[in-house]
Amino acid sequence: MSTQLDTSRRAFTTSQAIEMKAQGEKITVLTAYDFTTARLLDSAGIDIVLVGDSASNVFAGNETTLPMTLDEMIYHVRAVVKGVHAATGRAMIVADMPFMTYQLSSEDALKNAGRLMKETGCHAVKLEGGAAVAPAVKRITEVGIPVMGHLGLTPQSIYKFGSYKVRARDEHEAETLLHDAKLLEESGAFAIVLEKIPKALAEKVTRSVGVPTIGIGAGNACDGQVLVVNDMLGLNNAFKPRFVRRYANLEQVISDSVKQYVADVKRRDFPNESESY
Repeated sequence: MSTQLDTSRRAFTTSQAIEMKAQGEKITVLTAYDFTTARLLDSAGIDIVLVGDSASNVFAGNETTLPMTLDEMIYHVRAVVKGVHAATGRAMIVADMPFMTYQLSSEDALKNAGRLMKETGCHAVKLEGGAAVAPAVKRITEVGIPVMGHLGLTPQSIYKFGSYKVRARDEHEAETLLHDAKLLEESGAFAIVLEKIPKALAEKVTRSVGVPTIGIGAGNACDGQVLVVNDMLGLNNAFKPRFVRRYANLEQVISDSVKQYVADVKRRDFPNESESY
């Protein structure tokens, strides 16, 4: 008899994520920034749709995630919520809190998290960092807003790190990350993203906390995995991080399709008689 949870009927929740960790069932997460993509992801059975501030990069063309504003994030999250609801409505929707919307104070973080929830209909928010943001995580979760943490390579701190290299290779940083993971759990986080850290450390963290870990470039011992949807669909083949597996080559498909469209219009083949009224 299978021990897997029946995830085909009910909406995905924080408690279900924790149940899946306990039963050893992997959690699937992908990003989305628009209605159409969110509808497709939910229809395909994704557990969690993360509206990442990576929209700053892949949607707006910025070099980092830092320019993303709260109003811009609200715009994207609203579209994603509508897309999920237009499909099965099962996926949990988690919204990134943009840079400087939670770092100033716990009360400021609570106010901005509340805006994200009230104005979009998302189910949870995500914050980057460990001990420095733990008070904000605690304050936000105290009022009933679920929080996902994020440790390791935290893109909002890219100017502090100076590069996108693997984090926590040395013993001190690894121990700090493990401590931060436990602190986030104690502060109320229901899950923790582990980005670009050694797989042995990710496995140790996963064993050490009772909440799910979601890996991205952190090996397969994590309780779930997340990728930027544009990366896994091959929409930008110039970007080739080691941890991304491409499940399609949509850059080529789209390019070829547009070229064919241009050619068809130029030679008066489109629209033809069957495509006219």
